[in-house]
Amino acid sequence: MIAETVCSAVSAAGLGIAVVTAYRKRYLTAVRITAYSLVPIGLVMTGIVEWLADTAFSPTAWAGFGVLGLAWVLFMTTRAVERRRGGTRKERKAAARAAERPDAVAPAPAPSLGRSSRPANRPAPASRGEDDFSDIEAILKKHGI
Repeated sequence: MIAETVCSAVSAAGLGIAVVTAYRKRYLTAVRITAYSLVPIGLVMTGIVEWLADTAFSPTAWAGFGVLGLAWVLFMTTRAVERRRGGTRKERKAAARAAERPDAVAPAPAPSLGRSSRPANRPAPASRGEDDFSDIEAILKKHGI
């Protein structure tokens, strides 16, 4: 009962704001505010607000939400463990069987991009022992700075 009253008050206030907005000759905004204002009263009239209020104060409904949350956590945990292990048990067994067979075909190597995968106009990356700013200096020299 309280939820329906609050929704009705919100709709009435929104319609009042829409009237003031229309009075200021901002008709498009007034129509948009009217549309938003009619949503709460429409929800009351369809019975959704009553259903939500009954659900919000029902211990059984909250227990159901808890069970759904627990199921979601379990699904996500099993997915994370599966990714860490490298696939499902069935996939791991198939990979182990393929590795045991000596006549198994090795996977194809990654395609080559030619002599070098780095474009010719790009400077070679600095080795770990050199100054960290050498690549930045090369960029600045390239742009004449």
